[in-house]
Amino acid sequence: MAKKYTKKELEQQIIGKLRRNFGREVEEATPVHMFRACALVLRDIMSARELETESRIRDSHARQVHYLSLEFLMGRSLEKNAYNLGVLPQLKEAVEGLGFSAPDLFEVEPDAGLGNGGLGRLAACYLESMTTLEIPATGYSICYELGLFKQKIVDGQQVELPDNWLDVADCWLIPKVDETERVHFGGEVRDIWGEDGSHRVAYVGGSDVLAVPKDMEIAGYGTEHVNVLRLWDAKSPTPLDMSLFSRGEYLKAVEQQAMAESIAKILYPEDNHYEGKSLRLKQQYFFVSATVQCICRQHKAEYGTLRNFHQKHVIQINDTHPTLVIPELMRILLDEEGYGWDEAWHIVTHTVAYTNHTIMVEALERWPQQLIETLLPRVWQILVEISNRYQAHLNEYFHGDQSKVRDLAVIWGGEVRMANLCVCACFAVNGVSALHSDILKRETFHDVYVQTPEKFKNVTNGIDHRRWLSEINPKLDALIRECAGGDAYLLQPEKLVQLERYKEDASVLNRLAEIKAENKRSFAGYVARESGVLLNTDAIFDVQVKRLHEYKRQLLNVMHITYLYQRLKADPHFEFTPRVYLFGAKAAPGYSVAKEIIHLINSLAATVNADPACKDRLQVVFLENYRVSLAEKLMPASELSEQISTAGKEASGTGNMKFMMNGALTIGTLDGANVEMHQQVGDENIFLFGLKANEVAEKKAKGYRSYEYYMHDEFLKAVIDQITRGFDDGVGYADVTNRLLFGKGGPADEYMLLADFESYREAQERAGRTYRDPGRWNRMALVNIARSGIFAADRSIREYARNIWDVPAKKL
Repeated sequence: MAKKYTKKELEQQIIGKLRRNFGREVEEATPVHMFRACALVLRDIMSARELETESRIRDSHARQVHYLSLEFLMGRSLEKNAYNLGVLPQLKEAVEGLGFSAPDLFEVEPDAGLGNGGLGRLAACYLESMTTLEIPATGYSICYELGLFKQKIVDGQQVELPDNWLDVADCWLIPKVDETERVHFGGEVRDIWGEDGSHRVAYVGGSDVLAVPKDMEIAGYGTEHVNVLRLWDAKSPTPLDMSLFSRGEYLKAVEQQAMAESIAKILYPEDNHYEGKSLRLKQQYFFVSATVQCICRQHKAEYGTLRNFHQKHVIQINDTHPTLVIPELMRILLDEEGYGWDEAWHIVTHTVAYTNHTIMVEALERWPQQLIETLLPRVWQILVEISNRYQAHLNEYFHGDQSKVRDLAVIWGGEVRMANLCVCACFAVNGVSALHSDILKRETFHDVYVQTPEKFKNVTNGIDHRRWLSEINPKLDALIRECAGGDAYLLQPEKLVQLERYKEDASVLNRLAEIKAENKRSFAGYVARESGVLLNTDAIFDVQVKRLHEYKRQLLNVMHITYLYQRLKADPHFEFTPRVYLFGAKAAPGYSVAKEIIHLINSLAATVNADPACKDRLQVVFLENYRVSLAEKLMPASELSEQISTAGKEASGTGNMKFMMNGALTIGTLDGANVEMHQQVGDENIFLFGLKANEVAEKKAKGYRSYEYYMHDEFLKAVIDQITRGFDDGVGYADVTNRLLFGKGGPADEYMLLADFESYREAQERAGRTYRDPGRWNRMALVNIARSGIFAADRSIREYARNIWDVPAKKL
């Protein structure tokens, strides 16, 4: 039975931490001291539970899940951990009792800079759910010193600033120096043959980097089970060359240290040049090599052999970034354990499973052969052997049809294709929505699917509903508890459906509307404090927040806003429902088109917001530095959720689920998990538009001509011409519109914005008309919340546990 903590006990523990760890009395403590003291108190609770969890796992010899991801977008941890540990009310009281504001204290914590988008946010949700369901699991990633970047908007353009999150939030990390692993790069491989025909390899030259684990504990909800996110920090084995230092060559003396530590310096270095590619490959190998060595060392200490490794472990790789786990595990089994190829391959192919997150060709990683040969010579040899054996199998299966062999080969044309290595070696391959998994089977990996259909699975993504509904939207949480059987939905999200009994209850619908209005006012207050911008809370909050990418079509949204602006200018009596358009997005530093679209959004916003014709009718705001903690404030206030990617391009999405759970209605294409959301709520509770995935493919096959749409739609032509000229700041965007009309190094309007514009415009009109009928809008919102339970991460993790990992999950 978990110990219950009182306000007084927590106060005493916080005071103790302030004194022992920071040498401060409460009166001398800054908010940062107080935050760190609170974090250390919670960490102590979790540490005790972690030791008990480890003991139970050891005693039961349970199969363990190892979740490898280059991103874990954890957000802030203090409030979340307190919530899951069941001490949030007491912690708030203790903090207030010590003279600090609890809301202000939570704001002190920076977002943990361990990811840049949906991939990392999903991994964080899954780790919380695995812990709540008491699955023995560990997450693994890199302890990035700097996160993606802090985004500053200067003169309408994105500027990237360093995100030094560890300065304050490193109190969550527990260094385990005694479990350091050594990762080898470069050099040469020598084959050594024994007289009995045995073979071993020796490494000559090269350099080592130390991987030092720093563990972040993960608390589950309603359980004493604690899992761990292990983050690897990179250190040099020889921090300082004293001989060089004593000769006065100071920079050269620390060069090796700097080179080693660069691996964990920053999330995802730019890879559009050789040095960037080299560093990113080093990151990937560093993280998987340290992880596999760690798992193997612990397993061997327990069982004395690795022959049963695949029976006790499953390694889930989140996208292709951790793919080198396959040859690295082979290397350990072949070189360090002396197993034969067939036995080693059997273990690997029954241990590793792969989640695919994209069908975008540019995101299916390919590495230059020369880079792997140089940096990872032994891994390269193993990759060649895997490729040769697989290619021989493909030749036989496809009767020498080289077009098939070429598409599926692991190594071809001087490149190593990581996705092909995954489908070759992993015992399971899953997509992350029904549509996405179908595309993987029907198109992307079709020729592998026909050979091994049993390998392909679907697990539709899910979100941590405890965080993304209950914790961030307490007023809605209170209403749900009243109407849907108390707090049972927190562990049984399917119970949200009980809320639907009230869809005709005017008093419940009115309360739902008032909760949304309060959340809008609260968010508007936050925006006013942060930026001085005053939002019109009487208008629809129409929101598009996600990574800036052309296929996500923020530009289509901009085109429609431009259309509305032009109509308002031409006719002040133009009938339309007032809108506040909220954008939030970071563009990858090297993605020039995405950065130009951010500039365009800000140009449009400046013009619209300064024009008297738009006052109280149209407003556009770009929210700077979009991140988890900002999303937590925004989601409860949102009313219309923009999920408008080109059909067939978005694997799933998870933002769409967060909006849905918080009562926003979706305007979207039938793409990713929108398809399943539509199945849950029906035509009448969502605003669908646009081409379907098969129609996109057909239109492209027949020869899509975007220019014809431009010439035959006067509204669309006026919009494109306006964007080409630009707005009041005098900046033109001909490069953007030329890509739509004529292409640039690729097809014109690759993501079919012009083809979908009219349908999108009509869907926006439908949404506006519906909003003017509050009873109907609120009923639709309630139905969306009630039917969102299927998109909880608990459901996703149960499916992984049952259909892929073969591990039990706690019955709730």
